[in-house]
Amino acid sequence: MLRVSKLSDYAIVLLTEMAQSGNYRANARLLAAGTNIAQPTVVKLLKQLKEQGLLSSEQGRHGGYRLARAPSEISLSDIIEAVEGPIALTECIEQDGDCQIRPHCAPRSHWVYINAAFRQALLTVTLDQLLAPRANRSAHPLGGPSPETPLLPPSH
Repeated sequence: MLRVSKLSDYAIVLLTEMAQSGNYRANARLLAAGTNIAQPTVVKLLKQLKEQGLLSSEQGRHGGYRLARAPSEISLSDIIEAVEGPIALTECIEQDGDCQIRPHCAPRSHWVYINAAFRQALLTVTLDQLLAPRANRSAHPLGGPSPETPLLPPSH
């Protein structure tokens, strides 16, 4: 099963919370309380997201963290790569990957394109889109079916 890691999921929740609150200066304690994510995890993610350029911080009594860019300029790809590193669905995407079957793997050249398509899909979804209520959207952000639309026709 392909899943976004728990830390990436938490990072998305934290950044969405910050964007939803008008990008006020947030601290770890308030974000932990507002998202129900453990404060040590929030602290770790805030530092990591700052190091990767998604957040800025200000010290002092009125300090805290803010989004470094507008929510419309932060994609899911940006967030996941800030936490996980480059998106690679298989080891062979990375040049230095340790794959024992590389010389005999026919699908390897296709994984490059599959990975690029997956990354592109994550690039098209931005933080501000995650703030919009799902019911107010007429279509899926990627042009696919809405979650209410069945993927397969009913069987007879």
